Amino acid sequence: MGLNFSMSLWVIVQILMGYNLVLPVLIFLVYLFVPKPKKKEKISDISDYAIIVTAYEETHTLGPVVASILKSTYKNYLIYIVADNCDITDLKFDDERVVLLKPEETLSSNIGSHFYAINRFKRAHNRITIIDSDNLVDPEYLAELNVYFDSSFSAVQGLRSAKNMDTVYSCLDAARDIYYHYYDGKILFGVGSSAMLAGSGMAFTTSLYKECLEHLVITGAGFDKILQKKIVELGYRIAFAEKAIVYDEKTSRSDQLVKQRARWINTWFRYFKFGFKLVSKGITQFNWNQFLFGLVLLRPPLFIFLLISVLFMFVDIIISPVQALIWLIGFIVFIMGFLFALLMSDTDKRIYQSLWGIPKFIFFQVLSLLKVHKANEISIATQHYHDEEIFDLKK
Repeated sequence: MGLNFSMSLWVIVQILMGYNLVLPVLIFLVYLFVPKPKKKEKISDISDYAIIVTAYEETHTLGPVVASILKSTYKNYLIYIVADNCDITDLKFDDERVVLLKPEETLSSNIGSHFYAINRFKRAHNRITIIDSDNLVDPEYLAELNVYFDSSFSAVQGLRSAKNMDTVYSCLDAARDIYYHYYDGKILFGVGSSAMLAGSGMAFTTSLYKECLEHLVITGAGFDKILQKKIVELGYRIAFAEKAIVYDEKTSRSDQLVKQRARWINTWFRYFKFGFKLVSKGITQFNWNQFLFGLVLLRPPLFIFLLISVLFMFVDIIISPVQALIWLIGFIVFIMGFLFALLMSDTDKRIYQSLWGIPKFIFFQVLSLLKVHKANEISIATQHYHDEEIFDLKK
């Protein structure tokens, strides 16, 4: 009896980990049969955007990001730059739509920077969009966000596309983003749930953003995890606007990758518990959005569940070859799903050429896992190494 119990427990543990391999593909199969709503073609002019650009310690990327925003085809906005712990002596912006803010004391907080700007708005903006200092903004970004705001959504996540693909690391980082944007953005939203927030390239009604975060004090990374949980918990859906594009700097060096992923992994361990609450609430309230979104929140970072799954498969080769075969099928489904996301996303050929480096990429993320306990001691900002002037926004 003890052996049977142990084997049953082992099967349950494997299911709880293994479903992550196939869940995106299963959701995609549901997506194929869900009617696609028509988006509004006419764009209103009632959206007044506060574009909040946050910078921490570094300012050399601010000129290019502001220049890209000023090329926007939609014109009703002001840009608020919050230069936290920055030397702004040489920062000069001639356009009156740019408001430069320098906090008197170091905030070291994304939310702190956002509300520093909100409390100093020049007018009552009804929309907020968050842009990182290393982003560049597509000229149609705001117009594409309006499509979803005009369709009664109060929260929208745009698509973050790679700005640099100069190393194997940056290409694989871009591949990871494509995978998540496709399944956790387009497909998840397409089946009636919510797109995952990505930290930047996201927009909200000002009232919703304040309702979710105004009274919270949050330090370190992960404000987007708290924000998305609050939004879905309140009964809203987060739309995915795949044509609202911001170009994001990808990690191009191994040391940069380790530090960044240490913060991200630490964030997952801190906030994955939100998934249990949303799943429970979704079940008790018969809310599909909350249930499915919560289920996806429980998923570990990609490299963690892949490594654990490989370990489980090798154990099963010894104790249960049939279960090992099931794991093999799961891996085949995952790989096909991953490649399908790349194929469906007009992926740059350099990303395909970089796939040979996945084992090395995973190795450095394992190193970052060892630094998780020190993640809060690592700077909240990722150091930037690229000159945006060489990036062409023309399509």
